[in-house]
Amino acid sequence: MIVFQIGVEKKFSLPNHEEGMREIGEVISFSDWPDFRPNMTPREIFQEGSFGGSYWRPIFSSVVSEDLSDQHLEFEEWWDGIDESLLNSEDYDKNRNRYKVKCGTTLEMWEEKGWIVGQDPYGWVQWYCRFYKGRRSEDDSRQVRRWKAFTGPRGRFRNHLINRIIAKEGSYDEEAISPVVRQSLQHWGYRLTREDFEESALDKWKSSLG
Repeated sequence: MIVFQIGVEKKFSLPNHEEGMREIGEVISFSDWPDFRPNMTPREIFQEGSFGGSYWRPIFSSVVSEDLSDQHLEFEEWWDGIDESLLNSEDYDKNRNRYKVKCGTTLEMWEEKGWIVGQDPYGWVQWYCRFYKGRRSEDDSRQVRRWKAFTGPRGRFRNHLINRIIAKEGSYDEEAISPVVRQSLQHWGYRLTREDFEESALDKWKSSLG
């Protein structure tokens, strides 16, 4: 079952996203899902450069057995000022990514693993766009669980990045450290912040004391 919620609590308004309204890294709050706390909006994910510019490219979805294209136009009001090459390029180009690296796997692999469902044949980011816009569905718990496992406070990729920074005695925003992981985290709506890094690093230091 899919429903749409009106007035979902967020820290800013939709759909305009005026410049200066928020900064990447500010947590986005959903009153009905308090443990889902991304800090990048769907617009920011694409504006910053993600998926080699090819996320919304035309595809054949084996999940719904249908050719799909122009799916990003469902959220057309979000893309003002973003070049089309960052949205629906047919070819993946790592130079379109913020960190200039290639990461991720193919849609076909995700389909084979059973991670794609019919309501969102493009995957997690399509789910996030619709969730952010107000849709609620029976798949929300699975998708939030996946987000938490990847980039939540105990998420494996978020903690991998923090561990690498600590090992190299670097800064939380030193982009030369693990750019592939940083790019992957961006694809899940998250950028490591000073606050998150310092909190985690302190916890790890306390744990090391036994």
